Amino acid sequence: MRHPLEAVPVSLRRPLFVFFLSVTLVIAVAFRFFEVPGGIVAYELAGSVKNAADILKTWDEAARLKAAFGLGFDYLFMPVYAMAIALATLLAAGRHVGWLRSLGAVAGWGAFVAAAFDAVENAALWRILSNGAADPWPMIAAACASVKFFFFFAGILYALIVGLKKAPSP
Repeated sequence: MRHPLEAVPVSLRRPLFVFFLSVTLVIAVAFRFFEVPGGIVAYELAGSVKNAADILKTWDEAARLKAAFGLGFDYLFMPVYAMAIALATLLAAGRHVGWLRSLGAVAGWGAFVAAAFDAVENAALWRILSNGAADPWPMIAAACASVKFFFFFAGILYALIVGLKKAPSP
């Protein structure tokens, strides 16, 4: 399996990673302006109509507006964090051969899988926010959030662990 960003020239990989990581961090900080009571992650993982409805009951109109804007803003975040993670896995994989390199390709694709599940999750969350908690949206959002978090953190862990692992001698 080839890494999704393997075609990126070696000389551009590190500068692109630094760029996308920087933008990811700026956007992550900007999300602090869209905080809602209980946190957005609780809303993402509510999983049931009752839990989602209970969360919505704690939000006033300002919190609902913040959540709505945050969900829309997250669509900008998705490709940015996916590129940062995929480039990180590409840099880490490039230092190794064999199964560690192959695992990097899987982790690179996983970054984009995370973003795709994030997009579906946000659509479900928007549906709940605009129409009230009803099946199947809380369950869809929670399932997509779980998959997103798995691939998101798996990519980061791969990049950190394999990136810090001593490369084999030539």
